Amino acid sequence: MTIRRKLSIILTVAVFLAAWTLYSWLPAVERISIDSPKVGSGKVRIALITDLHSCWYGREQGQIFSKIEREKPDIAVLSGDIFDDKIPDENAKILLERLAEICPCFYVTGNHELWSGRVREMKDYVQSIGVTVLSGNCRSISVNGAEIDVCGVDDPFYMEESEWKKQIDSAFSKTSESHLKILASHRPERTKIYGQYDFDLILAGHAHAGQIRIPFLNRGLYAPDQGFFAKYVNGPYKQPNGSVLVVSRGLARESTPLPRFFNRPEIAIVEVE
Repeated sequence: MTIRRKLSIILTVAVFLAAWTLYSWLPAVERISIDSPKVGSGKVRIALITDLHSCWYGREQGQIFSKIEREKPDIAVLSGDIFDDKIPDENAKILLERLAEICPCFYVTGNHELWSGRVREMKDYVQSIGVTVLSGNCRSISVNGAEIDVCGVDDPFYMEESEWKKQIDSAFSKTSESHLKILASHRPERTKIYGQYDFDLILAGHAHAGQIRIPFLNRGLYAPDQGFFAKYVNGPYKQPNGSVLVVSRGLARESTPLPRFFNRPEIAIVEVE
C-alpha cells in the first residue's frame, strides 16, 4: 500500500470520527411505551431528564427545552445530577425554571450534587421554583384520570445501604396499591433492592450509557458502579417482580472528559397506557 493510500485511509477515518463525535452531541428524544392497567383508558406521559450536569444547550437551553415542550409531558421526573459539582448552576437553573412552567416536576439528587457540598442549597432552590424535591418521600398526583404516586430517594453515595433503604421504605409506605407507583432514583444498578418493592416504574440515569455505547448490544463500554460492559444503560428493562426499570442516557456533554460515541444525549419520554 502506497503512502498516499495510507494517508487517504487515515484522513477518511479521522473525518468519520470527527463527524460522528459532532453528531453524538446532538440531543435526541427517546420514546418508550409501557403498558399498565392502572392508568385506565387514558395515558400518562413522563419526561425523564437526567445527568444534565449543568451543560449548555443553546440560548435559554432551547435545544432541549423545545424538544421537551413539543412532547407535552404530563409530569417531568429529574433523576439526579441535574447540577454538577464543577460547572456553575446557571444552565441547570434555566432549564428547571422553564420546565416548572409547563408541568409538575419531581427532583431527586445525584452523586455530583452531593459531591458539590451544596446539596442543601440546591434542594432549597429547586423547591423555591415550585419543583417537588423527593428525599425518601412520596407525592400523589392525578393525571388524565389516573392516580400516580411519585416517590424518590437521594443518591446513596454518602449513605450506608440500610440508611438508603429506609428512605425507600418511607416513600413506599405512602403509596396505594391501586395507584401507578413510580420511584425516581439516580442509580440504575441497584436492581436487587428495587426488586423488594412493588413499584411499577423505576426511573434512573447515572450510567451515561457507558459513555461509549456498544452498537447492537445496548451495553455500555464502562459505567460508574457497573464497570465494563455495563448492562443498565439505555431504555426499559423488565424486572423479575414485574417492575420496569427505565434508564436514560442523560444529557451530559462538556462535563465529561471523553466524547460520547454511539450514544447521543437524550430526553426519555415514557408513555404509560
